[in-house]
Amino acid sequence: MSDKKLVNITSMKKDSKNNPGKRAEDHKASLGTSQDSSQDFSQDSSDAFSQDKGPGAKRRRGIYLLPNLFTTACLFAGFYAIVAAMSDRFEAAAVAIFVAMVMDGLDGRVARLTNTQSDFGAQYDSLADMVSFGLAPALIVFEWSLSGLGKLGWLAAFVYTACTALRLARFNTQVGTADKGYFQGLASPAAAAVVAGMIWISNDYQMSGAELKIPAIIVTVAVGLLMVSNIRYRSFKDLDLKGKVPFVAILAVVLVFVFISTDPPLVLFGIFTLYALSGPLLTLKDIRAKRAERKANSKANQEQNK
Repeated sequence: MSDKKLVNITSMKKDSKNNPGKRAEDHKASLGTSQDSSQDFSQDSSDAFSQDKGPGAKRRRGIYLLPNLFTTACLFAGFYAIVAAMSDRFEAAAVAIFVAMVMDGLDGRVARLTNTQSDFGAQYDSLADMVSFGLAPALIVFEWSLSGLGKLGWLAAFVYTACTALRLARFNTQVGTADKGYFQGLASPAAAAVVAGMIWISNDYQMSGAELKIPAIIVTVAVGLLMVSNIRYRSFKDLDLKGKVPFVAILAVVLVFVFISTDPPLVLFGIFTLYALSGPLLTLKDIRAKRAERKANSKANQEQNK
């Protein structure tokens, strides 16, 4: 209660003694004043309570479990691939890279389908990709073949690792502006699949890494440079997985699994190699189409000037 309101109450009491007719009005006024003071007290107490719940108060924080489980599985598969390569189990290491690819593809899809996207999940996914598709393939191919080239071999592995880091950093900075239908540069999982597929198919056909030093270094450096290039690749993120599809689409999926099962290392290596080559081929096609369009426009302008 403020000092001004106390003075008003005491003054009203003195006036009521001198003038009895004003007692009823003074009583109402005093009641109104006491109500105002109680409102002020309640307002002050509510303000104090709101300050306790203000910015200084602790807030409950957490992360989404479901998509991060798949990201953790991707990270685990990449780490296992490194451990397997250190034990000269290159086939298991290559298979682990493909398992990491599946997990990496699922975490983003699950997050979008369940509306559980978060900044933490995006950063965690990027770090897991760096391990599973950057460090792991580079170390595997170095242990498998590039170690026989000495300094040139580990430099080639470093080029691949650095290109993966640059590719992921560029992707993170262009999330809100880039076209979702296309990747700028070869995606790191696809690059890792080419390297892992090469190792898997070579091991399946009883070819050692020492015999394939030159092809190994060429493939490693080439896919690394494709990751940081400006060549566009289809991302397939525009595929609608929520909507209904014809019955034939389910049959096509079954046939794809059967086709891969006939010879997994050969089929997977072939698919991702074609995907890696599709970017430069489509770019050359677009360049030729633009040149032809320019020539046609120039001829049309010349005919109009004549």
